[in-house]
Amino acid sequence: MPGRPFRASYVRLARSGELGERARALDALLSDCMVCPRECRVDRRVELGTCATGAAALVASYNLHFGEEPVISGRRGSGTVFLANCNLRCAFCQNHDISQRPADFAGHEISDETLAAVFLDLQDRGAHNLNWVSPSHQVPQLVRALVIAAGRGLVIPIVYNSNGYDSVPVLRLLNGAVDIYMPDLKFADPAAGCRLSGIEDYPARARAALLEMHRQVGDDWLLAPDGALERGLLIRMLVLPEGLAGIEESLAWVARELSPRVAISLLAQYHPAHRVRSTRDFPELERRISEQEWRAAVAALERHMAGDRHHVQG
Repeated sequence: MPGRPFRASYVRLARSGELGERARALDALLSDCMVCPRECRVDRRVELGTCATGAAALVASYNLHFGEEPVISGRRGSGTVFLANCNLRCAFCQNHDISQRPADFAGHEISDETLAAVFLDLQDRGAHNLNWVSPSHQVPQLVRALVIAAGRGLVIPIVYNSNGYDSVPVLRLLNGAVDIYMPDLKFADPAAGCRLSGIEDYPARARAALLEMHRQVGDDWLLAPDGALERGLLIRMLVLPEGLAGIEESLAWVARELSPRVAISLLAQYHPAHRVRSTRDFPELERRISEQEWRAAVAALERHMAGDRHHVQG
């Protein structure tokens, strides 16, 4: 692999046997499912909860990805593993063909061995990192495969790339295994989260998750010589029309409760998709954001956050 060797934190946990213990603890959560904040309490070995995913992994696709933030994609690409299905029901989901069509993936479960081989293949192809996209409902499956892959030479850092609706107890079991957290912070208003994503407690749950992620990795970044991120926290915020994301309030919370030095990825890529396009139930989302809305979000970022690590994708 090009560049200097980097051994992710899970390597030490794997060698000590602790990673295997974590995998068993996570796997036990599937029998009365508490893997994500929905807490469906179903036995995922025999039935499906809200995420429509059983006890085996469901992968939509994997590849080297060059469209992430520069510190994630780097020069060689991010080893992106898109997990099928989701624990949210976002009306505007821009990956709805992966997240909201469980029937398309029924019967396509893969073994832990196969998933471990995917991880190793991405490393062999030069990926800077192993990027788990939408992992919140499949953490036990991912860590079971990680144990196997670490035993076979996997050393690149994991990017935990989530929608932010994560279980704090599950995140605690990932402490020392995940080096890079890249969560969304979608909403500041519970009513917006309920209407647009189908859950009433998104802000409270996401903020609790971010507090735990920050506790684990802090607000400092560890960068490779080529500029790729090896350890740290990067919070994504997608600007929505009509202020529905609550960007100002979320940034103020991050600065106050985490740190004004936390890196933020502010995104202007919203476009009407999924149920916003197929129904007339969300008229305020039937357009892209305006230049004025984008400038207001950037101004809020400049007001609340310090440092020079922010990614602004206009």
